[in-house]
Amino acid sequence: MLLQKWCLKDLKYFLLTCKDTFSISKIHALVITSGFFFTNRTSAALLITHYARTGDIDSARKLFDTLPLRGINSWNALLIGYSRGNNPLEVINGYKKMILESAKPDSSTFTVAIKACTSLLDLKSGEEIWGNVVECGYRDDIFVGSSVLNLFTKCGKMDEAISVFEMMSKRDVVSWSTMIAGLVKDERPKEAIALYRRMRKEGFEGDKVVMLALIQACFNIEDLKMACSLHGYITRRCFYIDVVVQTSLIDMYAKNGKLDIASALFRTMRCKNVVSWSTLISGYAKNGYASNALELLIEMQGYSFEPDLVSLISAILACSQIGSTILGREIHGYIVRRFDLNQILVTSLIDMYAKCGSLLRAHLLFERMSDGDLIHWNTIIASYGAHGKGKEALSIFRKMIETNTKPDHVTFASLFSALSHSGLVEEGRFWYNAMIKDYKIEPMEKHYVSLVDLLARGGRVEEALSLIESMKCEPGVAVWVALLSGCINHKKFLIGEVVAKKVLELKPDNNPGVYTLVSNFFAAAGKWDDVALVRKMMKSEGMKKIPGYSVVEVNGKSHAFLVEDKFHTQYEEILRVLEVIEFEMRDICYLAKITLF
Repeated sequence: MLLQKWCLKDLKYFLLTCKDTFSISKIHALVITSGFFFTNRTSAALLITHYARTGDIDSARKLFDTLPLRGINSWNALLIGYSRGNNPLEVINGYKKMILESAKPDSSTFTVAIKACTSLLDLKSGEEIWGNVVECGYRDDIFVGSSVLNLFTKCGKMDEAISVFEMMSKRDVVSWSTMIAGLVKDERPKEAIALYRRMRKEGFEGDKVVMLALIQACFNIEDLKMACSLHGYITRRCFYIDVVVQTSLIDMYAKNGKLDIASALFRTMRCKNVVSWSTLISGYAKNGYASNALELLIEMQGYSFEPDLVSLISAILACSQIGSTILGREIHGYIVRRFDLNQILVTSLIDMYAKCGSLLRAHLLFERMSDGDLIHWNTIIASYGAHGKGKEALSIFRKMIETNTKPDHVTFASLFSALSHSGLVEEGRFWYNAMIKDYKIEPMEKHYVSLVDLLARGGRVEEALSLIESMKCEPGVAVWVALLSGCINHKKFLIGEVVAKKVLELKPDNNPGVYTLVSNFFAAAGKWDDVALVRKMMKSEGMKKIPGYSVVEVNGKSHAFLVEDKFHTQYEEILRVLEVIEFEMRDICYLAKITLF
């Protein structure tokens, strides 16, 4: 009797002190010999729980299977043990067996079972369990409700999640944060921000999950004002700003184009990790700051951080922007020595070599590394097109068809662009019809842009206009701009005037290049009042066309040249060389159309 009283008082305490299965088995034996095991069902549940806690789920299951009567505590102990052991399938199977044995589940049962469905993204089983929840009267349970919200948001069923959320009589921070994060993931950032404001009105403070979701929402909607406000709020409320939050803020500012703020924030970080470095490197590269990206990559290694795939892909992008084949090859070698080339790396390298002018290297890499992947085919076709080699791009496209690789909308967009740059009108019309009839791909705006450009370049401006008029979707600025370029080249001023006014009606977003094209058209057509009007519009919006420039890499150093640029340190030497080249060209009866300044 004394032993039995000791067990009633201290069983849970002694089980908590056990660090391994052997210690638990001793107490298990003591509980049986005392007779306590047979008089109190709670002891079985406690033993199952602690066997599972030490990682011995097999012993927990054996004990469970020997029980003549299994109460809800024993079922929950086993299901929670499987859940903590990262075995969601066993949780779901156990739950189904429990229902077959007519055991009545409770809040803990439903919560752990729905969590298992979420881990497996098993929406069907989750919806069945949710039906049981409603039948058993647990719909208003806050833990069960939060679990099913997590299930629906992770499975992309946001409308169902919203319906459940609105029916909840009680909500906690977890349910609010689950919904906000789910809306952001479902690309509904404005709704996420609105829900957060509602959350604040109801007296709840956001946690780390909410803050991270809102940071992502800010760069999704490109709302810099909101981003700065959120950053200030996080700082004022003294949230614990760890490396994850800081890195997310850096990413937010970088994606909003504020690299100065992103860089300043990065420099204030006391603790940086590889992701922090990679995020800023990526931000620099994607915003066109190639030199900064490459310098930061070198600095990163100076602090003993090994570049990851994200930073290396960003560095490859940076090399393609400045046209540095030498740096690109060095990074390629670094990658080969440390990583297995995957689809993204191969695609990035092919694109980099092509943009650096080394089309042969791009093609060799494609031939050596491509395993018939569609993205690789698309990249090499686009690469040839960018170099004005439409016939070669078409040849590669035909080879792709021969390998039974099915083209997608990106393939045809790349092909049409290549054909456009080479003036292959008939081929473009043929494959446009084939895309619709044979491959059942409905044309998108990007296809129309290339087709209109192709026809307009070839002088078929009227046909290009008819194509635009036949579009099922509303033509955007890019389509009309492609047609306007053809109108200028072929002096189609009547059509061009209508097109130019259409472009202005669509109000291109602060794109000085488009406004300059419209101005040039009006100048070519002798419409000087319209030229003045367009230039006035540009001036009032503070727009100024950035001049194009060429980059030449010599001995690993890049040299940029603008039109009428006289500031290069070797300007005089370059002029002398050009004069020599001009005389030599004249000698072989080729007159170079070049003006020396």
